[in-house]
Amino acid sequence: MLQSISNIFKIPDLKKKIFFTGLMLIIYRLGSFVPIPGINASALRDFIGGASDSGGNIFGMFDLFVGGNLGRASVFALGIMPYITTSIVIQLLGGVLPFFEKLKKEGAEGQKKINQYTRYGTVLIASFNAIGISMFLQRVVEGAVPNPGLFFTFTSVVTMVTGVMFIMWLGEQITEHGIGNGISLIIFAGIIARYPQGFWNMFQMVQAGAMSLFLAIAVLIIMVIVTAAVVLITEATRKIPVQYAKRIIGRKVYGGQSTHIPLKVNTAGVIPIIFAQSIIMFPRTIATFFKDSDFMNAIISVLSPGAFLYTLLYVGLIIFFAYFYTAMVLNPVEMAENMKKYGGFIPGRKPGKKTAEFINNVLVRITLPGAIFFAFVAVLPEFMSMWANLPFYFGGTGLIIIVGVALDTLQQIESHLVMRHYEGFMKKGKLRGRRG
Repeated sequence: MLQSISNIFKIPDLKKKIFFTGLMLIIYRLGSFVPIPGINASALRDFIGGASDSGGNIFGMFDLFVGGNLGRASVFALGIMPYITTSIVIQLLGGVLPFFEKLKKEGAEGQKKINQYTRYGTVLIASFNAIGISMFLQRVVEGAVPNPGLFFTFTSVVTMVTGVMFIMWLGEQITEHGIGNGISLIIFAGIIARYPQGFWNMFQMVQAGAMSLFLAIAVLIIMVIVTAAVVLITEATRKIPVQYAKRIIGRKVYGGQSTHIPLKVNTAGVIPIIFAQSIIMFPRTIATFFKDSDFMNAIISVLSPGAFLYTLLYVGLIIFFAYFYTAMVLNPVEMAENMKKYGGFIPGRKPGKKTAEFINNVLVRITLPGAIFFAFVAVLPEFMSMWANLPFYFGGTGLIIIVGVALDTLQQIESHLVMRHYEGFMKKGKLRGRRG
């Protein structure tokens, strides 16, 4: 491992990319502490009640993805979420609307147009979000805006939308000139920035006697085990063998080789958890505005983290959206047709309909354990808080994003090292899927 780290700095191009990425992330973190003019950040922070990725209200969940910028009322209060939302919507539309489906098949030129539509959509969604947050701060959060009015609305909206566009530009610069996916790394930086303070708070609790040393060590061991399990499930794939028949075109022979289709156990990634959180937190967030109503208080009670109904709905929605999103991004019929078009077949399966049915059955079987495990990781923060009284939230959406982005970035670094004949990080530990 130490040798692989030292090898990174022996490659000038890779070293330059890493330093550039670090510089862009530092700029992002510095900007996250620049406040929006005219907002009392302490009042907003009290209302949000500290961001958690599984509890509180929908604003707390949103604050997680924007790295605490909403709670600090910074110019990056919207984070990169409008861009993420637009990207997910366009990706889903690609499986529904022929226009976007056609663009996806046009290669680089089509992707260029999709990126352009994504930017337009980002500005539109960011504008709506900024207007909503501005009106919300003035009318709902008491004391958040000392001088409300049209001027504050205009300046705050312009500031927040500009912040989104600047973050999007930073992400694109990282993707183009740095290492890893820029947008993902920005979200990663915002989430991981919370952990040092959380560990420090836990250390202070041990010193004060509020947490035993044995319990703190047990918590750290559980964190390591859960993180390793998330890495395992994230990387796990089922490899379906594919054989291509030999074809003679002119004097050349094409095909004849064996390959495989790698189907991830967790194709949907963190998307099902995000969708499930948004749906289950929406009624609870609305209910918080009507605390004088017994009915609304009952909704808050049954949909609070740790409640039986909340946990049951949360797990059920995660499993549902795991299947839903997998069905949207992977089309077994299209995969079978493309395979048949190029002379490929799965040994023991007839090309066409039978192949599509086989791929679909495999997806159904492997998606369930992946969805159940990620549902467990999603509800882990509540159990950790009740059991160990942790001063920070471990698990859930944040952990899955951290692991996914870290693995993707390490794989890109790995490819640079291997390409220049250096030993990579993941040479010995790379997971292999099961054939058949």
